[in-house]
Amino acid sequence: MSSPNPTLAELAPALAEAFRRHDYTVEGLERALGPEAVSALDRSDAATVRRHARDARGVGTLVRLFVLGDPLPRSEVAATLPGVDVRDGVAAGLWTAIDDGASLRAEIDLRPVDTGHGTRWVFADVDGSMVHTTTRPDHVLGVGQATLSLLRVTPSSTTGSVLDLGTGCGIQMVHASGSARTVTGTDITPRCLELAAATLAINGQRAELLHGPWFEPVAGRRFDRIVANPPFVVGPPETGHSYRESGLKLDGASRTVVSGAPQHLADGGTAVLLASWVEREDSDWRAHVSSWVPAEGVDAWIVRRDVSDPGLYVWTWLTDEGMDPRDEATTRAADAWLDHFVEEGVAGIGFGYVYLRRIDGPSSVLCEDLTHPFGDGLGDEAEAYFARTAWLREAAEQHGGQERALDATVFTVSPDVHLHLSESLAPAGPDEVGSPGPSTVVVERVTGARWRHEIDPLTASVLRGARTGALQLEDLVVLAAVGAGEDPDALAGPVRRVVADLFLHGFVVPAGMPGLLPPGVAAAVAGGAAG
Repeated sequence: MSSPNPTLAELAPALAEAFRRHDYTVEGLERALGPEAVSALDRSDAATVRRHARDARGVGTLVRLFVLGDPLPRSEVAATLPGVDVRDGVAAGLWTAIDDGASLRAEIDLRPVDTGHGTRWVFADVDGSMVHTTTRPDHVLGVGQATLSLLRVTPSSTTGSVLDLGTGCGIQMVHASGSARTVTGTDITPRCLELAAATLAINGQRAELLHGPWFEPVAGRRFDRIVANPPFVVGPPETGHSYRESGLKLDGASRTVVSGAPQHLADGGTAVLLASWVEREDSDWRAHVSSWVPAEGVDAWIVRRDVSDPGLYVWTWLTDEGMDPRDEATTRAADAWLDHFVEEGVAGIGFGYVYLRRIDGPSSVLCEDLTHPFGDGLGDEAEAYFARTAWLREAAEQHGGQERALDATVFTVSPDVHLHLSESLAPAGPDEVGSPGPSTVVVERVTGARWRHEIDPLTASVLRGARTGALQLEDLVVLAAVGAGEDPDALAGPVRRVVADLFLHGFVVPAGMPGLLPPGVAAAVAGGAAG
């Protein structure tokens, strides 16, 4: 035995060695099991995965043990993991001996994932969607959809220090270690810190792990980047499961993280947060979420991805914890939850991403919907957005106001922008049967966030003029207005407001400033220049 009371982190190096030998990797799973089984694994289809794993030798044994939770002969496990003493595995909580010690059943979900830097292995509690199990109060969630969302929307740029608030299984720390100088993870649940330490160890990484609620473990400290997937479930102030319920009323967890993160950001630092919030019929969700942002020192970009009605929301989370919708106990739990929503006037629950940037000066907040599909790199889009807001503030100071700054700027159009006429095929009205419907000018970006705006014909003329990058906005407005027979002074204000919005979304950028282009476009431009 390695020690009287070995930990999972101490067993991790031997596990990693065996995993590499058996090619228990993301690519190895596909080679050994085939794409059908990998797809089945993604949808938690245990039967199909098991069928393919039975004849997949070492990889199959590891999948059956650590993903499917199958009891396996002690001899088979020992042969597959020769560097891990069976008794050490029992003592560390890796598996349990059953059938008088003849078989072993894993107590941990341990599987390969790719977070963008190649295969990494992640320790978590048994996955209830794959194995019949009771979800423990301190359950440590693996790599679920929320985790993948946060990974997908986090900036890819290198940074100095990263704080992973509520680290859980540690996957965000593992991902951050590929681009950060130092990484710190916190959690209120000791079991999370235990499994996060094992996740770090099996991947040969180190990070600072601190125990405590919210920002208390890092009081007085600041970081270049903060990432958080907090227990954001909106509901009564209970703590049935620590990975999803905070004990705070309704959206108190999201409010706590959004309002508290700025004071722990270094100058120019960025926070990337998943959040949920209540939506009421008598108020705008934008005002509600914006109220969480401090009045000074923050640029905030808040993106709503989805809105769920209360019934669907409650059903989703009750079934998430393994409750059977047909049971009376589930009905009682749903009634209590929905009654609470009725009492609080909750009409819906919004979900999205909150980006915060530490600045010097009054805060600014942009809340908007991004419900359409988007490409990779939303985190990089957020950093580009913050770069544009910084440029706009500086330009406004230099020119004595934002309007003057915009008028004096020579804009050019981003290469990923397409402009076209959108014509309705429906009749324009009951008296115009057979006539084409109304037309609008649509401008859209075909990379990144894939923003799409409808604009008026005069603004479209301004954008066409901006393609040359030769004239200031003020001059473009005059030319477009004269060409349309309109008064330039009357149109300048509306066009300016639209152009400001298009600038913040990356459609137009000041000429000669490639750093303000959308990230994917900027990389292509830089690559072309280097070539």
